Amino acid sequence: MSTAVVIEAPGEHRLTEHTPREPGPGEALVRVHAVGICGSDREVYQGNRPEGYVRYPLTPGHEWSGTVEAVGAGVPQSLAGRKVVGEGFRNCQVCDRCHAGETTLCTDGYEETGFTQPGAMAATLTLPARLLHVLPEDADLTAAALLEPAACIAAAAIKARALPGEKVAVVGTGTLGMFAVQFLKAGSPAELLVVGTRNDREALSRQFGATDFRTRDQELPDDFDVVIETAGSASAAQTAASLLRRGGRLVLTGIPAPGADGLDPTDLVVRQLEVHTVFGAPPDAWSHTVRVFGAGLLDPLPLVTHELPLAEFSEAIELVGSGDPKVGKVLLRP
Repeated sequence: MSTAVVIEAPGEHRLTEHTPREPGPGEALVRVHAVGICGSDREVYQGNRPEGYVRYPLTPGHEWSGTVEAVGAGVPQSLAGRKVVGEGFRNCQVCDRCHAGETTLCTDGYEETGFTQPGAMAATLTLPARLLHVLPEDADLTAAALLEPAACIAAAAIKARALPGEKVAVVGTGTLGMFAVQFLKAGSPAELLVVGTRNDREALSRQFGATDFRTRDQELPDDFDVVIETAGSASAAQTAASLLRRGGRLVLTGIPAPGADGLDPTDLVVRQLEVHTVFGAPPDAWSHTVRVFGAGLLDPLPLVTHELPLAEFSEAIELVGSGDPKVGKVLLRP
């Protein structure tokens, strides 16, 4: 029997029988290979997701990979049988932000796979085919299940505009931080510093290309051109800003708790820092991620520490929130 996870309400979920939904016009039916769990999935389960950014009951799952089984009218038949990943934001395609390619800023309202629309914690997922990105035929689908968080970091890397020979840094050593190291390394920096709170992440940081690793309680430089913050705390954002030279470029990707103290606006103005933020990934970031992955410049597999069957959703959620340093990326296999 095919199954799916359904979160009925915060703290309440069940495993239910899953019937694939045949694709309508413009849609594709994907057989899910693997689906990742991140902090936002835990927020959905615990009921901490901001109002308007979740709709119960819900099948979660926004980080996924799979193979197209069928397509609806108006979709090329050549897509059937291809390995794919897919964008999460269900943008309207007609507002001014969508026409500008900024689909994560769609003015028609927020809709996203796994949060307000059925997600991939099921045997299959039916979604608009325009959201799919085709992978190379020899792509590792387990690794590809991590391309959604990678695409968010690709969006940050694009905004950072790091040039070859610049000094770049990453604050945060989780999944997003390790992807940031890989994207920045591909741009041939002069130096690539990683700043975190866990010494045990130094080896992996250096494996992905870091030239230096420090914890926040160590002496830190203040002359970097670009810093990408991925840790999701106000203190991490402040640390990231402190690493920059005057006129440096900062990209924030983490989301602190509501009401957290932010950056000092006086410091931003006096030092003329350029600050960007990222929430989700627009199409250009997805395309860039798939290209980098296909070129072998992105290696997600070392980040995966656990693979569990879909029926062990509860155990997976507990692992993600355990704080155990041995827990990295957790995948579910439908």
